[in-house]
Amino acid sequence: MPTENPKKPLTPVAPPSVGSDDSVVLERRTQRIKPPQMFQVVLLNDDFTPMEFVVHVIQEFFSKDRETATQIMLKIHLEGKGICGIYTRDVASTKVDQVLQAARQAGHPLQCLSEPIE
Repeated sequence: MPTENPKKPLTPVAPPSVGSDDSVVLERRTQRIKPPQMFQVVLLNDDFTPMEFVVHVIQEFFSKDRETATQIMLKIHLEGKGICGIYTRDVASTKVDQVLQAARQAGHPLQCLSEPIE
């Protein structure tokens, strides 16, 4: 068995762009990401929808306790409208659709809409 002489390691060769004066340096720019625009879901007062149904809707779709839901319902009754929650556009739109569908199924003319917060 002949013994082989160990080979010498090759010396690394630097690429032509390293160390030369014509290299390009990129600067990292920080990205500024704005939070999404928020929308408030508003229930409107009418003379036909029972107050108890409004409280039930606020509890079911906006996850409020009975006391908070009653306070929101009274604000709607006295001031004509009340804010039930603040969400992103897609979530607010879904909440409006859920409330309107529940009101129509129960036979009530309850109105709900979403407004952008500025």
